[in-house]
Amino acid sequence: MITTASAIAAVSVEADRAGEDLFAWLDRVHGGFDAAKYRQVLGAANPFKEGDALQGLAAADDRSRESARRLLAHTTIGALLAHPIFQDEVVAFADACVEVDARRALEPWKMGQLVRFLLDRSEDEVKAVMRGLTSDVIACVVKLMSNDELIAMGRKVFNRLPGSNIGARGYLGARIQPNSPTDAPEDIVMQVFDGWSYAVGDVVLGTNPVSSDVDRVAAIELALQEVLAAFDLEQLVPHCVLAHIDVQAKVETRFPGSTALWFQSLGGVADANAVFGIDVGRMAAYAATRTGPFGMYFETGQGADATNGHGKGFDMVIHESRKYGFARALKAVIAEARVGAGHAAEPWVHVNDVAGFIGPEVFRTKEQLVRVCLEDTVMGKLHGLTIGLDICSTLHMDVSLDDLGWCIEQVMPANPAYLMALPTRNDPMLSYLTTAFQDHVHVRARFGYKVDDLMWTFFRRLGVIDDEGRPTEHFGDPAWVYLQYRRAAGDTRTDTEILEEAQARIARVRGRGVFIATGHGAQPWDVEPALDQQVRLLYEDAKRCIHAQLPATFPIMLAPAVAVETRSSDRHDYVLHPPTGEALAEASLVTLRELRDSRAGRCDVQIVVTDGLNAPALTDEGHLAPYLEELRRALVQHGFHPAPEIVIVSNGRVRAGYRIGETLFGGPSAPESAAVVNVIGERPGNGHHTFSVYVTRLRAHVWSHPGLVDHNHTAVISNVADTALHPVVAAQQTVALLMGNGHSNHS
Repeated sequence: MITTASAIAAVSVEADRAGEDLFAWLDRVHGGFDAAKYRQVLGAANPFKEGDALQGLAAADDRSRESARRLLAHTTIGALLAHPIFQDEVVAFADACVEVDARRALEPWKMGQLVRFLLDRSEDEVKAVMRGLTSDVIACVVKLMSNDELIAMGRKVFNRLPGSNIGARGYLGARIQPNSPTDAPEDIVMQVFDGWSYAVGDVVLGTNPVSSDVDRVAAIELALQEVLAAFDLEQLVPHCVLAHIDVQAKVETRFPGSTALWFQSLGGVADANAVFGIDVGRMAAYAATRTGPFGMYFETGQGADATNGHGKGFDMVIHESRKYGFARALKAVIAEARVGAGHAAEPWVHVNDVAGFIGPEVFRTKEQLVRVCLEDTVMGKLHGLTIGLDICSTLHMDVSLDDLGWCIEQVMPANPAYLMALPTRNDPMLSYLTTAFQDHVHVRARFGYKVDDLMWTFFRRLGVIDDEGRPTEHFGDPAWVYLQYRRAAGDTRTDTEILEEAQARIARVRGRGVFIATGHGAQPWDVEPALDQQVRLLYEDAKRCIHAQLPATFPIMLAPAVAVETRSSDRHDYVLHPPTGEALAEASLVTLRELRDSRAGRCDVQIVVTDGLNAPALTDEGHLAPYLEELRRALVQHGFHPAPEIVIVSNGRVRAGYRIGETLFGGPSAPESAAVVNVIGERPGNGHHTFSVYVTRLRAHVWSHPGLVDHNHTAVISNVADTALHPVVAAQQTVALLMGNGHSNHS
């Protein structure tokens, strides 16, 4: 049964007695230790978040929350360690790098005593204790801290990347995130020049690819490498394409020396990592190969494990802390490998906490976003990691463009190592809100944070700031940076010719729906007014798209078609409670079973059309029709047998497509191998009204296991629109994936 937060019982914690610890309370109130109750009390100690509430782990009220915190504060570290919250290979691997003697010395301490020590003592004293802290203990630490205490903790502990000031006290770096809806290298490179024109971009040039095709990923890697090489920055700033780590390894094998920093998203439990297509052994093996100047880059975020169905009964803070423990252990593997290769032990490893990327099912409000960023910053630092933040929100959260600016102001006193950096707050490919180049300019002015010294010297040499660090006439002028790039590459044309070429490139990039910021408003940190207005209009369009529904005549337009519904009661329920959109209504399951029986195994491809979060992507002229026409033609040409009926899903999520596949292809009469091609409206706010295509081709014995099929069985083609990845090209790519068995190892 699909449930919503309001239908799940909250955690009531009966009044505790003076000095009573968590386990004495369990004995008194519940007659002994109960693992589920134990996890509930730990969850109840957290400030409220929707993601905890959906798992039945949120406190029923403030009284219960305070009782849970007091119980935890009176509990010794040794007692917590003697009662493991959840055990699997991830926590075993993570805890194995904790120093045994340091951990044992802490076991008699009560949690409240540990919190007081961390807040009152010096950084050196804190770092001595950090060596003995397991991830679960660190998670319990932040549960007991107020926002002000988390800020104080963040301002105390710093873990600098080797050979730089990234992660040092008083420094705030930037990962330029030059995403492109079409993976166009020109889009990506011009956004790098744009960032540098604002003196932003000293941590990594890291782009999220639309496609994980090895050749396309390699083309981006090589384009970024070429830029860094021209300016002689290859040993100072790494580049990275955030494809699955298997893909990055293949790129490096095929094009030796083309990759610099390797990326991977991490989960807090083994099953969540399986959704990402990784496990401890694979990641440790990759880490052992990273002996060069740049090691690994990890991304995490509260709520990812639970929303992928692997909450395991414990709360998001503990899950997140375990991800940092995983990263810390991998960092130790890299350090050992570097020593074995004759290098200094300290590796270049950092973590980016993508705090608000999932949506309102994890948390909805700006206050919760601030709390998550502060919790994660402190947990990362106490793990000894260099941790940056993606202070971000999806467009269906209750966080506006202006709210995001407020959140940045609240979080910055904690001094994370870095933030994301884009031309505007609206990512043109991922369609979510994050930090813009001008936000970095403002934070530097507001808080006095500095850019890594060597990159600051480069920005002065580039001519965008003067010797005093003040903006020059070239500040915010990516065409000027392009001119310097061409000069560094040996181009002897006139300045006029090169600048004209730069403007032509900028026009092409903007024509593909990618923002390029130029100039500024009244202050250097103000977005140029016309661009600001454009971004706000797109934000409003995104809000409209999220709540739009397919017209009643839509099934007639795609006839023959079969319309099905999910368990979302309405659009509001669908937006706020995604699990309801992942399961099909019982009447729809009956309809699909009848359809399956009528076919008797004659069809091996089912086309599904799902409204998702962007129904207009499917109804705009020139989008869906050319895709479906070319898809059917190519399927038949290559020997597939597509079903004549299209299945149309209202209020549907990606996983609804997997359930359709199980119903249609999991029975005894199913073909040996069959595929679901799920066309779904996604990523509102990028100006293109794009849809994505999730391609899942599996054997019948896999489809026959309900709930087994998930994102790790699926390949995705994103950003399909007549102004982005053309629908006809996307259809051809869909069939190419099916010809190659249509699944990949990543989500």
